[in-house]
Amino acid sequence: MTYTAQAVAIGEQDVGSAAPAPRRRPALSPSRAGDFKQCPLLYRFRAVDRLPERPSRAQVRGTVVHAVLERLYRLPAGERLPARARELVEPVWAELTEAEPGLAELFEGGEDPELGGWLESAGVLLDTYFTLEDPRCLEPAACEQLVEAETESGLLLRGYVDRLDVAPTGQVRVVDYKTGAAPREVAEARALFQMKFYALVLLLTRGVVPSQLRLMYLADGEELTYRPDEPELRRFARTLDAIWAAILRAGKTGDFRPNPSRLCDWCSHKAMCPAFGGTPPEYPGWPEPDPAVTGAESLLDRAE
Repeated sequence: MTYTAQAVAIGEQDVGSAAPAPRRRPALSPSRAGDFKQCPLLYRFRAVDRLPERPSRAQVRGTVVHAVLERLYRLPAGERLPARARELVEPVWAELTEAEPGLAELFEGGEDPELGGWLESAGVLLDTYFTLEDPRCLEPAACEQLVEAETESGLLLRGYVDRLDVAPTGQVRVVDYKTGAAPREVAEARALFQMKFYALVLLLTRGVVPSQLRLMYLADGEELTYRPDEPELRRFARTLDAIWAAILRAGKTGDFRPNPSRLCDWCSHKAMCPAFGGTPPEYPGWPEPDPAVTGAESLLDRAE
């Protein structure tokens, strides 16, 4: 299938209006839905308390790779080459650390001997990307696109799509880059959950079921593709409604219970978890509509 550039407007805001933007209610994103399914208390810490988390080098490397790929597709098709992608790594890292100075604390200054190897590892992931497809043959309809939609129940869905391809025939493909290795069964289910989320948003906003959901794993060069159908996505909408109903019930009382698992070893908030003898901060209450509490995905969320 050959994909060419076509105009895509998904959840765009009316920038021509002079009226102030309304305060926005909390929304559900793939990452936050995944948090609640994994551990309701983790959802509270991230979406309600908004506790800071120190990202890992692997997470930030994923952010760098995503940003490089986004910039790569801004270049003329003939310039989208492996060497050019590698040239973008250091400037992107500089931009990220300027925007978020705390990221630079992952290394002991620009002379840290580990920094060069870390940047090189991002280049290796980009090299793998070029073994999966040739970006010179593609003109995406959108990259790093904010998407949002409302289900029939009134649930607001919001997130970011790494890349959206639209064929001349109107067929839509959702592409997501993963900088880790291809997952095992449980992690694969979480990845497909994310992709179904985006497919549902496209169905609700454009009336189109994506012909393909494509996950590209840059650590090992593997791919996972999935072809959803409309009845499946309608059922998935009811699943999201059920998750959101459970979140709202917990939000009324603050009863976000921990769900201990092996993943707790990587949790930034383990010391505050009652399952491990900790004490959470006082519950601040369910957030009122506020632009700062959207439930949207952060750069780190999108790079996983």
